[in-house]
Amino acid sequence: MADLRPVTLWTPKVRQEERTDGTILVWQEDPLGPYPRCLSDRIDHWAKETPGRTWMAERDGGDWRQVSFGALADLLDRVGGVLLDLGLSVDRPLLILSGNGIDHAIAALAAQHVGIPSAAIAPAYSLSGAPWPKLADIAGQITPGAVFAADLAPFAPAIEAVIDPDVPILTAGGDLTGRRVLPWAEVMAAEPSAAARDAAAKVTPDTIAKFLFTSGTTGSPKAVIQTQRMLCANMEQVLDCYAFMRDEPPVFVDWAPWNHTASGNKVFNMALYNGGTYHVDHGRPTPEGMKETIRNLREVAPTWYFNVPVGFEALVGAMEEDPDFAATFFSRLRILMYAGAGLPEHLWQRLEALSVQAVGARTLLTTGLGATETAPFAMMCTEEQTGPGNIGVPGRDVTIKLVPTGDKLEARIKGPNVTPGYWRNPELTAAAFDDEGYYKFGDALRFAVPWDASKGFYFDGRIAENFKLTSGTWVAVGALRAALVDALGGLARDAVIAGENRDELGALIVPARKAAEALVEDGTAMDDATLWAQPQVREALADRLSAFAAKATGSSTRVTRALVLTDPLDLNAGEVTDKGSVNQRAVLRQRPQVVEALYSDSPDVIRARRTARA
Repeated sequence: MADLRPVTLWTPKVRQEERTDGTILVWQEDPLGPYPRCLSDRIDHWAKETPGRTWMAERDGGDWRQVSFGALADLLDRVGGVLLDLGLSVDRPLLILSGNGIDHAIAALAAQHVGIPSAAIAPAYSLSGAPWPKLADIAGQITPGAVFAADLAPFAPAIEAVIDPDVPILTAGGDLTGRRVLPWAEVMAAEPSAAARDAAAKVTPDTIAKFLFTSGTTGSPKAVIQTQRMLCANMEQVLDCYAFMRDEPPVFVDWAPWNHTASGNKVFNMALYNGGTYHVDHGRPTPEGMKETIRNLREVAPTWYFNVPVGFEALVGAMEEDPDFAATFFSRLRILMYAGAGLPEHLWQRLEALSVQAVGARTLLTTGLGATETAPFAMMCTEEQTGPGNIGVPGRDVTIKLVPTGDKLEARIKGPNVTPGYWRNPELTAAAFDDEGYYKFGDALRFAVPWDASKGFYFDGRIAENFKLTSGTWVAVGALRAALVDALGGLARDAVIAGENRDELGALIVPARKAAEALVEDGTAMDDATLWAQPQVREALADRLSAFAAKATGSSTRVTRALVLTDPLDLNAGEVTDKGSVNQRAVLRQRPQVVEALYSDSPDVIRARRTARA
């Protein structure tokens, strides 16, 4: 096996303690280093140290529009002063409807700078069509004082229907009759504000920096409070882990939405905190969207890169076809991180092979565990692994509490990066924490090496997702989903496990087209229903499902039947989050007729044979 590419990372000294009731505590021995009172302090630092260094770049046609740290620092007082003049406050925050972009970033940071929270909302909530239920719910929770939309036209119908007519709108383009609209160019050109400087000086670690909404897959979206302490402590925890960034300002090419914590907090703030450069990637992990991502990555080689497995699948295919692209991508890469779903074994192996071909060594592949409520960095695996899945150990000043729950260990967390709660919802806040103040992830973990926390942990399913068969046997849904997707060898992007109060397990397959298209002549020209009905595709699924069932250790891991979901998952119904992950419970709840069909004699059902073919 090729050597691992050298990279400077942490050397965590992990400790563990077991209580008499079986509860286990895990933490790092060394304390967290000092961190600033607010993120603006880091912006000010880099504006003085390297004012001309590019902080953010975004494509403007074919070229990159760039903003330096010096320019960003200058804009904070200008834009922040305008927001204060509009009467914005913690009770009347800035609502951001647009997707990722430089102007969006400036608006959010200027608000933070003067103590005004912002809330970036998944654009789909405003573009999904009437009656825009999630947007209306969000607006009711936070009562916005102003709305930012870089391009007003697509959002105008939702704004008119949902947002109070007295709320002003900031936009880089467009108008809306009967509304107060402030052109963004004029906002950025405002005179530097003494009021903004005074307000910025009063920001404390407990000041609310933003609200991040969970995806609403278990009901209404929840406004998770993000304080300056959370964000700054989390960045120092991240920097302790990715220690190479102390000497090497990071370079990012990132598509993930800022309304979600993975990018909106972690990647976005890593550039600010470490004097790095963030390239806004307007691609997406879809067949069409990946064209833009690949275009950007051909021009800009990242030093740290994140994607979800379906995005890596497309990248791997493109790099295998074009070694020059692979050489550029890996040229200065220190770490690859996957999240959002389990990484299939075949993708892990192909990424390692590409890295070896490009630079003569394997690049560290890693993942971790976090949540919107933890800012999000909480646990990370940086120890060399032979395959995917290990989520690592807690960061500094983080304590993980593992509570026996049935035959599982439920994970809970305490640390300076943990939210104080949910905005204007004391009941939900109280329910989210235990009597010792630990936030309850709702996830189960298991030791990678029995009872040795220093070797990390594996995700062991969502506590709320698990269910029993009629035999009384518990099914660990999370681990089973990941294993099944891996066994289907690229034909599935995800799977939903059914079988609660039934005799056997079934799966609803969220399909991945590329592998299926390769099995059928002219497969790329077929619609989903036609493609997945092809005998070659069904036979391949049956073969792989049969092989998976043959290896099962019992009824709780044996999936005997499957249906392919050719109807798209519904964001508004909570079946899929804005970052593309699938919600098990929501899909089963929204599609009872499909579950019934799965357990019927329908010819559409793919069944595992009793003896798997070789």
